[in-house]
Amino acid sequence: MPGYSASKKDLLKRLARVEGQVRGVRRMVEEDRYCIDVLTQVAAAERALEGVALGLLDDHVRHCVLDAEKGTREQRTEELMGAVGRLLKAS
Repeated sequence: MPGYSASKKDLLKRLARVEGQVRGVRRMVEEDRYCIDVLTQVAAAERALEGVALGLLDDHVRHCVLDAEKGTREQRTEELMGAVGRLLKAS
């Protein structure tokens, strides 16, 4: 069972909002809106996705790392640090 199962409903709501924001950005481009306005909306969508990612990381730490048996805790921590590294590279 994934660590985010308890917050899955909230996670799906957040992702639906992000999806709506991205569709809005696409619509703005199709309508030839002012580039600064489009960039502002892109930044908002990025922040929303970052919020989703932070929530997933929090759930992973609380469920998968802290609750892991001692033998697998190190492996889970390595996975976590790899995920954080990928998120930071994307920024």
